[in-house]
Amino acid sequence: MVGNCNKDIAGANLLLMFAPESGNMLGGTVVNITGPCFVPGEKIQCRFDDTTVTGTVVDSNRAICVQPFMMAEGYVRFEIATGVSKFNWKGKFFVETPATATDRIFFEGDSVHERAPAEIRISWNKHNLTTSESAPIKISLWGYKETTIRPELLYIDMIEESTVNSGSYIISPGNFRSRSNPGTDNLKFGFIHINLTNPTQHAGLTVSPVLWSKPIPLAWYFNGQWERKYGSRWSEELCNDWITDDRYLKNFAAEVSQCPCTLEHALADKGRFLPDFDCDKDANPSCFYHKGAVHCVRSGAPSQIGSGQQCCYDKNNYLMLSYDQQWGSWPHRSHNLGFLPWNEANKVPTLSHWYHDIAPFYMCCLWQEEQAVGCETFRFERRPTQDCVAYQSPFVATVFGDPHIITFDDLEYTFNGKGEFVLLHSDTPKQKFDVQGRFEQLPDNIYGEVRATQLTAIAARDNTSAIIEVRLRPKHAQWRYHLDVFAAGKRVYFDRTSLRIQHFPGVTVYMPTYILNQSEIIMMFESGAGVEVVENEGFMTTRVYLPWSFMNQTRGLFGNWSHDIIDDFTLPNGMMGSVGTNINNFESIHKDFALHWLLEDKDDPNKGVALFTREFGRTASFYANKTFVPEYRKNPQDIIPSNSDIMWRSGDSSVWTQK
Repeated sequence: MVGNCNKDIAGANLLLMFAPESGNMLGGTVVNITGPCFVPGEKIQCRFDDTTVTGTVVDSNRAICVQPFMMAEGYVRFEIATGVSKFNWKGKFFVETPATATDRIFFEGDSVHERAPAEIRISWNKHNLTTSESAPIKISLWGYKETTIRPELLYIDMIEESTVNSGSYIISPGNFRSRSNPGTDNLKFGFIHINLTNPTQHAGLTVSPVLWSKPIPLAWYFNGQWERKYGSRWSEELCNDWITDDRYLKNFAAEVSQCPCTLEHALADKGRFLPDFDCDKDANPSCFYHKGAVHCVRSGAPSQIGSGQQCCYDKNNYLMLSYDQQWGSWPHRSHNLGFLPWNEANKVPTLSHWYHDIAPFYMCCLWQEEQAVGCETFRFERRPTQDCVAYQSPFVATVFGDPHIITFDDLEYTFNGKGEFVLLHSDTPKQKFDVQGRFEQLPDNIYGEVRATQLTAIAARDNTSAIIEVRLRPKHAQWRYHLDVFAAGKRVYFDRTSLRIQHFPGVTVYMPTYILNQSEIIMMFESGAGVEVVENEGFMTTRVYLPWSFMNQTRGLFGNWSHDIIDDFTLPNGMMGSVGTNINNFESIHKDFALHWLLEDKDDPNKGVALFTREFGRTASFYANKTFVPEYRKNPQDIIPSNSDIMWRSGDSSVWTQK
């Protein structure tokens, strides 16, 4: 019943409900929890991933916990225990990286990036902290470092102990030039942190919403201390120290994907590259770190050692090289999504990336001259743009319409089967990849039954990755979302900025920034394969992008990718279908080839196991119908029944009128 709690202490009947369902990795999000019947005044335990914090009960229906700092990203387990019971109530909490989290603190202009700015103006939505106009707030500064295997987020200083929550503040860096922070003066970047000075007290628990800024460089705060320590050329000394340290670390550049030479190729490589939100032609064209670029892309998933690639393109759509200018593309030692285990140096989401790749750019280039020795060492030795000559673009297969299929070898044919079918199956000792499609019959029209089908769902898995399923929503349910997305059986959404990129085991899923209605979803798998699903006017289109490592390893309705259409109609047993290459014989394609790729409720080593999530106890047979006979005829004159009231226009077989 709505408004009541659940007395089932084992949590067997209802899921744990909480809001918000996501928060910044740095912590401070106040999570409201409902579900169990709470005892007022009782403390509860909340476990975020592997970190347990103490929460408190507000009333019998609601409890609160404050999310701690976590070195993690994506969906993590969220569990609560009441009293002396175990963690019986479970859910999933989405951890946003500091780089992708929603902006809460805004900086006016670029002064925060300078060596010694006169002032830094910040602003925030004051109602994100409290509705009280008189509540005082405090502003503090935090920093991050990796001097041991265990990274640290450290408190640096109090910027303002108590000020009115007006929604804006002016930081005067000159006030901090004489400060001495011997324990933290080696921090190069950090965050502005805002919270209430006198938080609300609930049963002894301090509860205050927290606002974090995006990562920022800290020269504005430490420049006085660095000058006293290193002299007037402190940026050069900091850069030299970084270069020395970076030379001791493992070479990573050979592990990342090659950059495409042109923007056209970069945008088309859906399996390996996604837009860089710091330089995105559709959402953020400012490109602060790559001036002159019109668009940048990044590798969607970390390499085998946790590194990443970045490729930026100029107004002529050509790759920008670090050999030509300091604003060129450069590879990253640490990927923004981090690398498991996340709690080790060089693997923390966003923070390791800033520590190894972004902060050095400030020290060596932005705080020095472009032709300085340190900047040239950064550009030519430590982070040089890789040559794009060896880049190989992916091959593409697609299914669209009612449905029409184009294989990787560009063989085009039409298949109107009914059920769940194998679009692509690859199973080798090195890699396994499956893409499956569900075809359902079109609704009746004014002429009666429509003997044709359309694509309504796609499911894909790469090696041991999470299964990603995308479904076409019914037309009457498309008022907000046009597609439903399931990750490992859980429905997920991409309608907020911080949720546009979501990482699951073995796969990154994102919605482009120019899409607002969830009508386009892109999956990027660790093998470099990509799956793009697009909805348009009630029809679903799917494109599969494969790198060259899949050559001669594919089977299914998308054929055997071999640069030869002769073997595209290969059956699950490896034999050739009797269709040949006669793509105009729809009936032969249907019976002698495509129906053999129908999925059943069993694991077939030649076809794989069905990946779809099915509700209400449904099985593959609910959708499958081997006896369904589609319309094999192609010409409209042959399909529409003859009628004395129908007259065809001469010379135009696609248009008809009534007498």
